Amino acid sequence: MSRDPKPGDGFLSRRETLVAAAALGLVAGGAAAQGSAEATGFVYAAGGSGADRRPLPGVLLSNGQDVVRTDDAGRYRLPMPGDGAVFVIKPPGYALPRDADNVPRHSYIHQPGGTPAALDLRYRGLAPTGPLPASIDFVLARVEEPDDFDVLLFTDPQPETRLELDHVRDTAIARAMAIPAAFGLTTGDVLFDDLSLYGRSNRLVGRIGLPWYSLPGNHDLNMQAPDARHSRETWKRVFGAPSYAFRHGRAWFVMLDNVVWLGPPVPVGANTYRGEIGARGLTFLRNLLAEIPRDDLIVLATHIPLHTDTAPDDPRSTTVDRDALLDLLAGRRVLSLAGHTHTTEHHYLADRHHHHVLTAVSGSWWSGPDTRTGIPSADSRDGTPNGFHVLSVRGSDYTTRFVPAQAQPDATMRILFESELRSGAPEVIRATRPLQGLRPPIPQDALADTTMVVNVFDGGPRTSLSFRIGERPSQALVRTRRPDPFVTELFERYPETKKSWVRAIPSTHIWTARLPDDLAPGAHRVAVEGTDEYGRPIRSCAVLEVAGERGRG
Repeated sequence: MSRDPKPGDGFLSRRETLVAAAALGLVAGGAAAQGSAEATGFVYAAGGSGADRRPLPGVLLSNGQDVVRTDDAGRYRLPMPGDGAVFVIKPPGYALPRDADNVPRHSYIHQPGGTPAALDLRYRGLAPTGPLPASIDFVLARVEEPDDFDVLLFTDPQPETRLELDHVRDTAIARAMAIPAAFGLTTGDVLFDDLSLYGRSNRLVGRIGLPWYSLPGNHDLNMQAPDARHSRETWKRVFGAPSYAFRHGRAWFVMLDNVVWLGPPVPVGANTYRGEIGARGLTFLRNLLAEIPRDDLIVLATHIPLHTDTAPDDPRSTTVDRDALLDLLAGRRVLSLAGHTHTTEHHYLADRHHHHVLTAVSGSWWSGPDTRTGIPSADSRDGTPNGFHVLSVRGSDYTTRFVPAQAQPDATMRILFESELRSGAPEVIRATRPLQGLRPPIPQDALADTTMVVNVFDGGPRTSLSFRIGERPSQALVRTRRPDPFVTELFERYPETKKSWVRAIPSTHIWTARLPDDLAPGAHRVAVEGTDEYGRPIRSCAVLEVAGERGRG
């Protein structure tokens, strides 16, 4: 059921929306365009004082399908036969207007009748926008914008309650505030079904102090909507167009909503959706690519992955029209980003196409024990600590790096020793100390049955690892698809602290090796080193303590 806005909850009335739009540099002016199926207007550059404006020629705009450039007078024209949106594609060297919470205002939503009241949505949608304005104008500010910059990458903060939003604030947001960057973005599931939390969430993320772009996920849907057409009503009111694009430096950021709501109305949390770009989104991308030089870096963001190891054939976990998307991007230099699966993955879908499934801010949906800080450990189900990533763009080149939200900021891997002779059932695990069966000492006669298990939190197919025990020769570790024993034990030891669907699953970033069976009793230095997905060196160490024969000291 819709509710009336209350003071301070982040909802704007129709009059407040128009006033805010004008203040932010998005201006719908002049008399209504009578009988017109065309949106038109100007793109301006704000003067130094903010009062003077000059037209900006050559700026790209779109209605989500067609892509046009402003003419010499800064004017554009776009088809708008019905409800829709117009968004400006920010050029390099200019900044979009932002609201008080640093949400960029890139679009104008045209929905004359607003959100139909008959839908009876739980969370309020759009007020009627009225007839198409005679001129929809965008005002950009000139800024310095180097080709080398960093971006903070969040996905799936997904707070289900106000308390879990506290956890987002006290972990990822607090850590991100100390990292210099040009802007940030979230690739979906900003919330977990309770869309009334958008106002507070935006206020908290806004304190990072950067422009923050967002994509919607499946938990950002209006789930009372009968079909996809009205499934983003609250999102459009709060953020604007669900799909859009912008440029920064020499990189093009293309944000595509690929969650298609299938309906009909279902209880909150039901999974009636699929991953799909759709014909309209593919047409937009095709038209945009015609404007992008072939050697420019394209950063494509979706919520649902293009491919995932977790459920590669499930239309709720992958993008069903991925092949059509890949055909459009063939030969381009592409980094595609996604979230949704609460795993960390690297896939190489083509020679120049790197697909990175990002670590969820919420990890295992804020599951796990909270005995130390009052915040759940939230380790992801593939063993990666909850956290986020930093994208570093250097011209048309890039790298990414993982940042744990709670662990040590430079943590890259975890080293454990798993013995077949020491493993136990859940009831046995709960009768022992945490990780007692995954840490030294190891009885000498158990060495032959012990596997060193290394989880490189942001590892993938291009990561290479070896290990050395003391002065012995270095040996290779083998990438092995299997669950991480750490989270397997964690979820078995503390079942009451996890969400009902959470369990350890096979990880794509585990490396293993059998221990040599001739190690003498005593303490041994174990060094694990190698290179990550970008060829950067990574290293960690552990002490392996070998005891005498089983039952003897």
